[in-house]
Amino acid sequence: MGEGKKDYGNVKKKIEENISFLNKIFAVDVNFDIIHKVVEIGGKTSCIYFIDGFNKDDITQKILQYFYSIQEKDMAKTAREMSVKYMPYGETELTNKFEDVIKFVLSGQMALLIDGFEECIMIDNREYPVRSVGEPEKDKVLRGSKDGFVETIVFNTALIRRRIRSTDLCMEITSAGNSSRTDIALCYMNDRVDHGFLENIKDKIRRLDVDALTMNQESLAECLYQRKWYNPFPKFKFSERPDTASAQILEGNVVILVDNSPSAMILPTTIFDVIEEADDYYFPPLTGTYLRLSRFLIALLTYFIPPTFLLLMLHPEWIPKGFEFILVQESIHVPLIWQFLILELALDGLRLAAVNTPNMLSTPLSIMAALVLGEFSVNSGWFNSEVMLYMAFVALSTYTQQSYELGYAIKFMRIITLILTQWFSIWGYVGGILFTMIVIATNKTISGNSYISPIYPFDGKQLKKRFLRTRLPHTYHE
Repeated sequence: MGEGKKDYGNVKKKIEENISFLNKIFAVDVNFDIIHKVVEIGGKTSCIYFIDGFNKDDITQKILQYFYSIQEKDMAKTAREMSVKYMPYGETELTNKFEDVIKFVLSGQMALLIDGFEECIMIDNREYPVRSVGEPEKDKVLRGSKDGFVETIVFNTALIRRRIRSTDLCMEITSAGNSSRTDIALCYMNDRVDHGFLENIKDKIRRLDVDALTMNQESLAECLYQRKWYNPFPKFKFSERPDTASAQILEGNVVILVDNSPSAMILPTTIFDVIEEADDYYFPPLTGTYLRLSRFLIALLTYFIPPTFLLLMLHPEWIPKGFEFILVQESIHVPLIWQFLILELALDGLRLAAVNTPNMLSTPLSIMAALVLGEFSVNSGWFNSEVMLYMAFVALSTYTQQSYELGYAIKFMRIITLILTQWFSIWGYVGGILFTMIVIATNKTISGNSYISPIYPFDGKQLKKRFLRTRLPHTYHE
């Protein structure tokens, strides 16, 4: 549980009281990066507060130069008059609550307090450290835009605004986390979104009582969807591509951007939404349909091949005539079920090793791993070549899916089906398939709708669009 919001009171008229209070709150004698400077503006004692590294130095310098040039006879009488008449920078806001002053300063804005004014002038000249908006490493396309989201929320909203130049596009800002106060942006088309669902999301975010969103969007996702956490199939779609996020917004979905996270959270999401990718639409309809169906078929193969092979090895007499070559030719020293399970774990070990391997060593270590785990593991008798072949196909095919969550959900269901097949033969194989279908069918989107829509409730027209990439909608004006 978080510590909750504190009531710090209101800004005082006497500048000395305000400086004493904020110096204590910000611990300026300890925090070297919190800059406070007492200056004289128009004959009045004033003080500014800001975070070093969050402000544009050239703009800050020009603002201070302008303040120093104000004569005492021309000085404003109120904070509002000061912000309207003498503020050289456009993005300003007035507040009389210390709670807001603290929040804005820690968010990167500059606070200006002037003796005799009961309001603080907040000047927004932020410039967060940010990397280039290059194409995401995980979310690449063969054709199309090569830009991607970054960790700064304002940059991400700008990338969406660049693609949707409509007054119906709304971007609401809120925050969560009693300590982190992480900025959260809700992006949607006002004339297309389900407003009941939108209000439900807003209400859930408002009622969040957490200390911090330490894991950014994953922390928010677990707070928004708390039921059936044990169902591994993804309830959200994540994308680091602004074109994908914009397309989802135009379809009436809600996109949530979390500060410090380079990906957009799209909701509500069905299993067909997770399978779709940008490449489906960057190619002509025929090619896009082929890519989509290929991805769907490969996903099914990664689930069915290992348990089907295990079942046929348990009952060789069921192998159709002409397919006897799939039988294991060498001696089996380790039971096939254990070979599959060990390789399932080993593949994740290799994946984790690849993530933590320095780039300069990735190529030689990959060659070493291929030699040791490939040829030598078969020659040593631990694994049979047929098992290695099928698991190699599974390992490579996993990367045809952009969604890590969907890949691991299929993996968990495959392991369960393998174990059931080993224990109960054909009945375990059928039971594993039925269990997987039930897990998918009983899953719900965050809006409470069917996870397998448009299969249930059935909508033939929409189902056709899910499998076949049709022409993009367009009209001609005379």
